Amino acid sequence: MSRSRCRAITLGLALAAAFTAPSAAADLTLAAGATSESTAAVQVTLDRQLPLERWHERLSLRLGGGLLLLSSEETDGNAALTLAPALRWTFAGDRGLFLEGGVGAALFLRTRVEARHLSTAFQFEDRLAMGVPWASGELSLALTHYSNAGIKRPNDGFETLTLGYRFAL
Repeated sequence: MSRSRCRAITLGLALAAAFTAPSAAADLTLAAGATSESTAAVQVTLDRQLPLERWHERLSLRLGGGLLLLSSEETDGNAALTLAPALRWTFAGDRGLFLEGGVGAALFLRTRVEARHLSTAFQFEDRLAMGVPWASGELSLALTHYSNAGIKRPNDGFETLTLGYRFAL
């Protein structure tokens, strides 16, 4: 078994353990979109939102992990396990418009996405999102950048733009 697959399995097991604890109230987010290379992107994320009212009543922390799937007609596609904390600012009470931003990590199965050469399986995940409550969940639009931050050259990062829906499990 390859080293990157061992790391991916270990990270996946750690994420599963974190979200299956009896006290865990996890939410599920399903998102779809495209990369800057026009590759179809689908993301499935489990997360928890923790209030940070000690600092401010409208601030919270989302701790999430999931799977990013990239499909392509030109190549075999790619996939990554993600770990993504994000700070959330809610504008109108606890159920209004929100903005999120965070820096996380992703572990890709391959070091190529279309014409982009990532050099390393490990990539940082920088994410900005905005959203609103909708029905019994939340609708969000997220822009995410993946890059290895110059750990190894070439550092051909890429972006995804996704529309997602988050709901309680």
